[in-house]
Amino acid sequence: MKLHTNSFLQDNKGMSYKYILFVFLIALSVFRIYYILNCPFDLSPDEAHYWEWSRRLDLSYYSKGPLIAYLIYIGTSFFGDTVLGVRFFAVVFSFLSSLFLFLIGKELYNTKTGVVAGIIFQIIPLFSAYGILFTIDSPFIFFWILSLFLFLKSLNSCTASDKSGNIIFWMLLGISIGLGLLAKYLMAFFYICAFLYLIFHKEKRMLFFTKSPYISFLISILFFSPVIFWNAKNNWVTLRHTAGQAHTSDGLQFQIKDFIEFIGSQFGVITPLLLIIIVYSLFIFRKKEPGKFLFCFSIPILVFFILKSIQGKVQGNWPMPGYITGLIAFSAFSVEQFSYRKLWLKIIILLAVLISFVITSVAHYPLFLNLPPKFDPSVRLYGWNALGKKVSELYNELPKPVFIFSDRYQISSELAFYVEGNPFTYCINIDRRMNQYDIWPGFYNFIHYNAIFVRSGDVSIPDDVRKAFGKVEKNLFTIYTKNRDKIKDFSIFICYDFKGMKEKKPETY
Repeated sequence: MKLHTNSFLQDNKGMSYKYILFVFLIALSVFRIYYILNCPFDLSPDEAHYWEWSRRLDLSYYSKGPLIAYLIYIGTSFFGDTVLGVRFFAVVFSFLSSLFLFLIGKELYNTKTGVVAGIIFQIIPLFSAYGILFTIDSPFIFFWILSLFLFLKSLNSCTASDKSGNIIFWMLLGISIGLGLLAKYLMAFFYICAFLYLIFHKEKRMLFFTKSPYISFLISILFFSPVIFWNAKNNWVTLRHTAGQAHTSDGLQFQIKDFIEFIGSQFGVITPLLLIIIVYSLFIFRKKEPGKFLFCFSIPILVFFILKSIQGKVQGNWPMPGYITGLIAFSAFSVEQFSYRKLWLKIIILLAVLISFVITSVAHYPLFLNLPPKFDPSVRLYGWNALGKKVSELYNELPKPVFIFSDRYQISSELAFYVEGNPFTYCINIDRRMNQYDIWPGFYNFIHYNAIFVRSGDVSIPDDVRKAFGKVEKNLFTIYTKNRDKIKDFSIFICYDFKGMKEKKPETY
């Protein structure tokens, strides 16, 4: 009877932890919907560009797979071409990511570890941002987490009598990885991490001699195949672009500045104390299961990008999947330490979580800090709506037909979203690398059209553009913060009577 009572109490504790997590995620999701509806930030340039993709659905796109466009298309079908329509799935995927992270933590350790991991995921600056901003990282990180869960389920279904395991789990794993690849090509690291785990795990190596992992791999490639077909028809531009981003043509070199910036960015997006404990937790658990599993899906990714930062610039969010199993290791370590009486260690853990929570909270309302614009990274999200309204006024005054263009895809995309009526916009090549606008039809046959040309900064119009029109007038438009601090200038050129011009193809990717 005593054993039965203890089991009942443990079940009740488990249920209470689950309830806390569920209520927390529901409340946070409701807050995020409210925040998006009353957000101080306009769409980021990337969000606006992906929304542009959603208006022209295709098998793939210049720099990324098509999943982000499909999801935004669904969101805007329900909520219109609004900020909520674009960002709705950011809230959904963040909720689901925490939910499956909880299930992984529970599968590997216990309910409490899973709950802590699900909550910590939401308060780290790097992951919290993608609960509101909808870029490729939101669906990518969800499918990474889902793939981890399905990989675990697949492994656990393997027995001495059935070494292949449950084929349904393996097939679902292939679908999840394939969808992750359609979101972000970095999903390919999942293959590498899974391979390393199976190689270094003596009892799991026998899976290489079964059909299950190969079926999973083939299914993932099948889901990814539209991207391959699209690239074959478009001169493999994605491969060329990715090679350019990876600085493969630079060869071996040592860039100390890029290395220092990358390390600094990791302390910024994870927060210093939390990052140190995450890495420490991964290493102390690495020798035994399930620590081996966590280690193999984290450290190889982090080490790769550390080494890569020595060779060239690495964006702060690129190592993101490497921190997922790190969060579970941190959660397991924290739960373990709170079972002992080392008060100083408990304080350090709580302080790490508190620092992360405060930074994430402040990031939602950066205006409270009154930072000068040059020190405020959120300023790139201000002013697009105001610019759109200004261009709308000029657009409505011009004799039709009129087209709108810029020399940067970010500005062209923001104008397409914020100018009244959501007109199709264009992006001219003025010494820039290729982008998606170069694949879509251009404006070069719009003879005798009037136009609005927008450039960043207080600049002049290039001679070849000026000569393509009968007359050009310049308007300078300045974006300010609420405190009247200058953020940026835009040069808006009113262009009359387009005569035509030779299209210049980009030479870099």
